[in-house]
Amino acid sequence: MSLKIGIVGFPNVGKSTLFNALLKKQVALAANYPFATIEPNVGIVEVPDERLNVLAKIINKEYYNANSTREVPERILPAAIEFVDIAGLVKGAASGQGLGNKFLAHIREVDAIAHVLRDFTDPNVVREGSTDPLSDREIIEMELALADLDIIAKRIERVKNDLKKGNNSDLQEELNLLEIIYKRLEVGNNKEGITEKEIELARKFSLLFYKPKISVFNIDESQIVTHEDKDDGNIYLCAQLESELAQLDTESATEYMKEVGIKESGLNKLIKKGYNLLGLQTYFTAGPKEIRAWTIKKGTKAPQAAGVIHTDFEKGFISADVISCEELDKTGSYKNAKSAGVLRNEGKAYEMKDGDVVEFKFNV
Repeated sequence: MSLKIGIVGFPNVGKSTLFNALLKKQVALAANYPFATIEPNVGIVEVPDERLNVLAKIINKEYYNANSTREVPERILPAAIEFVDIAGLVKGAASGQGLGNKFLAHIREVDAIAHVLRDFTDPNVVREGSTDPLSDREIIEMELALADLDIIAKRIERVKNDLKKGNNSDLQEELNLLEIIYKRLEVGNNKEGITEKEIELARKFSLLFYKPKISVFNIDESQIVTHEDKDDGNIYLCAQLESELAQLDTESATEYMKEVGIKESGLNKLIKKGYNLLGLQTYFTAGPKEIRAWTIKKGTKAPQAAGVIHTDFEKGFISADVISCEELDKTGSYKNAKSAGVLRNEGKAYEMKDGDVVEFKFNV
């Protein structure tokens, strides 16, 4: 599985600049006027993970052959995130203002929404209907809720018609939930007391209001150090700075970050936040041909984790040889790990941990 994040916000808040920085190339049009983005921009971004480099060194040391011309490992495949950047929304978008809500359809299938909020002071960038980041957030939240109302209203009408044909406990339960959702969407800012059944039904209809959201405050470069260690659940970054960092090689980018006083890029923080928000984790397969990161939900059992690679792996699952990346790094090789007794053989009940390095045993 891979993570898919939609980028939303008012026009000219830095969405396209952020998107370009994520992709490390100029894909989206970043212009100083409203609705510079017409069609949605979609891009795949590698998930940064230093553990891949750790594993590459171990595999190279264990399998390198001086007489061979092949690279060891032959390739390294990080996990990936898909980002979708849509046209700027404005107040009244759900009823057709600006470019209307047709673009919201492009993010109905995303796993989470990154809401970019303007918190920078550049007077040269047109401010389109924006007042302050918190009020902007409330307006966009309301627009997402209003965009969902029509879907729920139509479903309520259909369920009511079906119930007239005869009593059905499942349909009655759905109707009760739909009416709760409708009332919540009418208010647009009430998320208290949401139940699992409500979320499950919201997923069925790809409702935007219920999707996990990350608030991304696009701040001035001068404010970065002030927000560096802020831990309030939000992401603070300077999209213009991130765009500049994205054009540099790793060493130069690291040096630049030291100069401005930050330990980690805002983009890395955004990616990590997305993983945490959705309860995702990474496990690895590692050998001389390939080192690869795989994304799974926390709590996933070994057979289902194997199924992420191929459905046959899950069907024919026998067991899994497992070691944490940390333990493998300490021992230095698979051979040493076996000798030290830290390479474990796990069965069907094993719950995967973040950072596990696995070799699945299966029978097809």
